[in-house]
Amino acid sequence: MTPIPQAPQPPFLAENFKPRHFQWRQDGRVGVVTLNRPERKNPLTFDSYAELRDLFRALLAAKEIRTIVLTGAGGNFCSGGDVHEIIGPLTQMNADGLLNFTRMTGDLVKAMRACPQPIIAAVDGVCAGAGAILAMASDFRLGTPRTKTAFLFTRVGLAGCDMGACSILPRIIGHGRASELLFTGRSMSAEEGHAWGFFNRLTAPETLPAESLELAAQIASGPTFAHAMTKKMLHEEWDMPIDAEAEAQAVCMQTEDFRRAYRAFAAKQKPEFEGN
Repeated sequence: MTPIPQAPQPPFLAENFKPRHFQWRQDGRVGVVTLNRPERKNPLTFDSYAELRDLFRALLAAKEIRTIVLTGAGGNFCSGGDVHEIIGPLTQMNADGLLNFTRMTGDLVKAMRACPQPIIAAVDGVCAGAGAILAMASDFRLGTPRTKTAFLFTRVGLAGCDMGACSILPRIIGHGRASELLFTGRSMSAEEGHAWGFFNRLTAPETLPAESLELAAQIASGPTFAHAMTKKMLHEEWDMPIDAEAEAQAVCMQTEDFRRAYRAFAAKQKPEFEGN
């Protein structure tokens, strides 16, 4: 694994922040994070997970930033964890390494929920796996008619309880609908996502950037301290800790089914799960 980037040291000056694994720009009082590997639909790596976590932690001290827009380049949001750069290496890790990884990914969600700035996910195209989690962990979600959202964890032999999915998703779309998506791993269409309350609104792909920035600017013009308190109270009324999901998923990553799924993907075959 390549070295994990360290968090920007306080005082965090947003205009000077130069990330290595995604794009960052400041538009007035709005910070814009763009996942930027469009040739592979913007997958995450060990390093981008860590650098995103560190950014959201550092935003606690960024008083000049009042809202965040999180989006992806090239007509897609995020395809999840990179199969060859993450899933392959995970099949070779010991139990301690797996738990360290799942805790790190859970820490990204906790950092998103703990940062005082409301986060708007501008979601176009593919929104899968950890990408669906990033959208879920945001405070607002704007989609397009071509957005497809999938919590794919069962497709790779893992539990649906990843990065807070079992804690957060039922609170957004309801227990029954969350159960369907987390057990089957199927895609939720944009229309379903809007009707179920996952997306606050749908807009045309070409207007998504402008509409997300407009919403972000609107929120940024409001009472910043009160917005931060609203976000804090929405989060603190959840009971299930995300760390519990990290522990459960690290156990699942030690199963042969997880390795079978990776080998099948590499061979362009459908995995045959055996429950062990």
